[in-house]
Amino acid sequence: MKEKLQITAYEAIEHPVALRAAQRARSWIEELPERFAYRCLPLAIANQVGWELLNPVSFTASWNGKDGLDAVKIRFHGEPSPLIGSHFGHGVLTFTPGYLFRTTKSHNLYVKGPANKPKDGIAPLEGLIETDWAPYSFTMNWQFTRKRHKVTFEEGEPFCTILPYPRHYARKFDATTRNLNDNPKLYRQYVDWRDERLRFNEELKVTDSDAAKKGWQRSYMKGEDTAGNTFAGHETKMQMKDFKRG
Repeated sequence: MKEKLQITAYEAIEHPVALRAAQRARSWIEELPERFAYRCLPLAIANQVGWELLNPVSFTASWNGKDGLDAVKIRFHGEPSPLIGSHFGHGVLTFTPGYLFRTTKSHNLYVKGPANKPKDGIAPLEGLIETDWAPYSFTMNWQFTRKRHKVTFEEGEPFCTILPYPRHYARKFDATTRNLNDNPKLYRQYVDWRDERLRFNEELKVTDSDAAKKGWQRSYMKGEDTAGNTFAGHETKMQMKDFKRG
């Protein structure tokens, strides 16, 4: 009998940050012509994997380039939050989610920045935590990449994404390199795709061509290979389950 996969967020403080299923939308994509970046299915799927932790209060922070704990200055736009501060020095901004997470046996928790949501002048630091046994909470940290640059986090903005990850999983893979010609069927499929992509891109430049009318190729979006065969397990969206009160 398979063990049920479970993740539980235990509230370790009175008012932890809000949790929600990861969202597909990105503000920078919404501003693009025809929001064309959503046509990149791998990008859109990555946006939806895991759960997001949301910033409790709007604030602006900057780093003066020094190593001390006081080198990061935070100006809250409303009531100050004890969940946001500078605990490590060296230009690191720290969020305290306020949860102790517990996952099913042999599953870690991958803690990272929100996918495809860059911020100018600061970068998320990632971690992999053994949350099936550790009785410890964690912090989410962002490191400034430029001194004297102001960075704003809005209230309700995701500052962290979490997702369970099977322990020992990645290292089970035998990693090899081979020439694509060693796999004739795959080579033929790749060449067919490459040639069609090149032809389509050239035709895009021609006004009123079929390619120009289509605008983009949809084979991967539809889960089709170069021969038109459809993969039954293809995903076009990812719907995470919401956290519910236990």
